[in-house]
Amino acid sequence: MNGKVYMEKRVKFLLVNFAAVIVAAILFAASFPNPVFDYGLPLLAWIAYAPVFWVVRRTSLGTSIFFGALYGYTSYALFNYWLSVFHPLAGIIVHSIYLLYFALLFPLLRLAVIVFPRRGYILQFLLWMAYEYLRTVGFLGYSYGVTGYSQWNLLPVIQIADITGVWGVSALVVFSSVWLAAAIQGTGNKEQGNIELHECTRIIRDNQRNSLTSLRLCVSQNFKNFFRAEWISAAVWFVLLVATLIYGFVSPIDYSDARKVRVALIQHNTDPWLPSHSPHEQAFELYRQDFNVLRRLSDEALAAHPDTDLVVWSETAFVPRIYWHANFRYDRLAWELVRDLLDYLSEQEVPFVIGNHHGHLVGRVQRDYNAAILFYRGEIVTIYRKIHLVPFTEHFPFERQFPRIHQALLDADTHFWDRGTEFTIFYSRGVRFAAPICFEDTFGYLNREFVLRGAELFVNLSNDAWSNSLSAQMQHLTMAVFRSVENRRSMVRSTSSGQTCAIDPNGRILAMAEPFTEAWLHVEVPIVTHITFYTRYGDFLGKAFSLAAIVLLIFGSASYIMRLSKRRN
Repeated sequence: MNGKVYMEKRVKFLLVNFAAVIVAAILFAASFPNPVFDYGLPLLAWIAYAPVFWVVRRTSLGTSIFFGALYGYTSYALFNYWLSVFHPLAGIIVHSIYLLYFALLFPLLRLAVIVFPRRGYILQFLLWMAYEYLRTVGFLGYSYGVTGYSQWNLLPVIQIADITGVWGVSALVVFSSVWLAAAIQGTGNKEQGNIELHECTRIIRDNQRNSLTSLRLCVSQNFKNFFRAEWISAAVWFVLLVATLIYGFVSPIDYSDARKVRVALIQHNTDPWLPSHSPHEQAFELYRQDFNVLRRLSDEALAAHPDTDLVVWSETAFVPRIYWHANFRYDRLAWELVRDLLDYLSEQEVPFVIGNHHGHLVGRVQRDYNAAILFYRGEIVTIYRKIHLVPFTEHFPFERQFPRIHQALLDADTHFWDRGTEFTIFYSRGVRFAAPICFEDTFGYLNREFVLRGAELFVNLSNDAWSNSLSAQMQHLTMAVFRSVENRRSMVRSTSSGQTCAIDPNGRILAMAEPFTEAWLHVEVPIVTHITFYTRYGDFLGKAFSLAAIVLLIFGSASYIMRLSKRRN
């Protein structure tokens, strides 16, 4: 083969791989809520990763790093495009993190089929599941894009979350892509008669038939041979899928006789932090306008439903620090606005939960928290301080190690909060509830801890208005649905601009306010106290996948090295 022909084939090879990676990124983003399909196309997720695993099998370890980086950046740039609306730096940071994640993951996926030529697809599956779990823990923990969340509105599929968490759903969806890619490419066992796809080029060239027909023959032959060799894994997957669907139809709980709590959810349709960019007096005029909208909507809801048990305002719906300015009155405008709020609340017979920037002194040190505060007749009853802060935008604990990044975040007008430490449970009108703030309802571990401490209801306060994106708000909602199913708890969500809604213990949306409008939503949700398997044992399946992937990868690599050594000897 001369150099020109070799280069042409090499370029074609790279272009095909490049196109497959881009297709995979599009399928991934389209599976979740997106600008074209508000609810996403969940069935696409069942094949979305097949091009990824196909490319991995075609490339070398070194080349896989490049395609992994390409897939990581492209898939999250499409999926989380709205992050750049918050600040261009936020999008660059998150997309670059996933560039690095997949640049590390792709070589491991390639290594899996090197050390296990016939059944490397099983290790690939375990590695992918380990990646999905491990990326949700620690400082960089980020749940957006976990595969199972794409199935949020297929209720029979997601009911197993009360046993396995989201990981059981992810496992079913991911395995189909892994198996499909392996079947197209072949097991790597030549004795089985598999035709590697690069050999299809020769077959097509030598075959007088149409090239597409020849390609179809290659793929068909691989499928037949692969199924003969690996039908057991396909059968196990199919049995688990059927069992999941059966469980999905029989497991939803009947809460018709459960006691109900009536909640008014207020959506004032503004980004509460936007006024902070204005001059001081103008900012407080805008804060007052927001307060007037919140008060008007609350009055409308209470007038229509005087039997309401709880009124909920969204995350930092009222920005000036209520506790701080009520006790330290050096800022006249802030104190006057706080006073008006407390006067209004003192006239109400209904408890209010309000998202607020809570500041207080610890010795001589000022602490600032993103908080949810329960008021009754103008008095603070209970305060919850947000535990799991958003990395880079709410929290960055590595100032000493990375001073330049820390300074760049400050220059980008980032506000850092102190981290809360207590899983606070509120009590009002005979109901014990937790108030996870915004990003916190995306984490299973945190919400189950609230339930273990007695929470009978989730009251989520969120602000996604800054994204100016329905996709961002819907993607957030997909994860909130799983928290209800996992713990069999109702959830009410009060958001600044959407999706303000109520979710029942089976993950069904009971009611939702129109996004990007001023609205109030009155809902009646059941109180269920059942403790699920997931609530008791948490993310056991994600941990098991991670452990199995590490053990098999080490064992396979050691065995492969020993085989190579024996061949050389």
